[in-house]
Amino acid sequence: FPLESMKTLPLTLMGILSGPPCTDRFNAESSFCLRQFYLILGTETCSKYEIKNHLGQRVYFAMEENGCFDRNFCSPIRSFTIRITDNTGREVITVNRPLRCNSCWFPCYMQELEVQSPPGTIVGYVVQNWDPLLPKFTILNESKEDVLKIIGPYATCSCFGDVDFEVKTLNEMSTIGKISKYWSGFVNNVFTNAANFGIQVPVDLDVKIKAIMIGACFLIVSTQNQREKPSQAR
Repeated sequence: FPLESMKTLPLTLMGILSGPPCTDRFNAESSFCLRQFYLILGTETCSKYEIKNHLGQRVYFAMEENGCFDRNFCSPIRSFTIRITDNTGREVITVNRPLRCNSCWFPCYMQELEVQSPPGTIVGYVVQNWDPLLPKFTILNESKEDVLKIIGPYATCSCFGDVDFEVKTLNEMSTIGKISKYWSGFVNNVFTNAANFGIQVPVDLDVKIKAIMIGACFLIVSTQNQREKPSQAR
């Protein structure tokens, strides 16, 4: 667009042109709900999710891509690519997680993932931090500079209640948001692999960081499956 034309564009469209393609959805949002489509225990298929805004409207659809070997022999530490598309089918966020085998006693290869928006442009990373008691993660920007911390509780099994992972400042003194794993009922929790998560962050948080928070949610999903269902990893 010529410079004169850009001055007359709607603000939402100018945001799309100047920032990540998710800008129009993230700018005015402070909370999202991530719902995984139901998977029966004992089966390993590519996960699918829908991402809703605070009104319950679906704004994104996410689908995991990986190989059959990874799903059946490396789950839940498998590598994957998650492609997040809007309601028109346009891919707006790509989440890449490499295969990294790790042990709580030998934390040389802690889990991490990369977030791109638009696909091909890195906006940040999520890195798992070693801690003997608490699940901890760090949000990094595209320059791999620490931005925020995510700290979960000692007990992360959502037995009859929600589990909150607090989003904190780097000094861990202030809480600015949270990622919650929702309790979805006895039948769903016992007989399926499905997960329901919520993200709450300040409405004025950088849209790139909001996109990275979506990636953090996927990493928490996979690491919690590793903690709660170790027998499924073959």
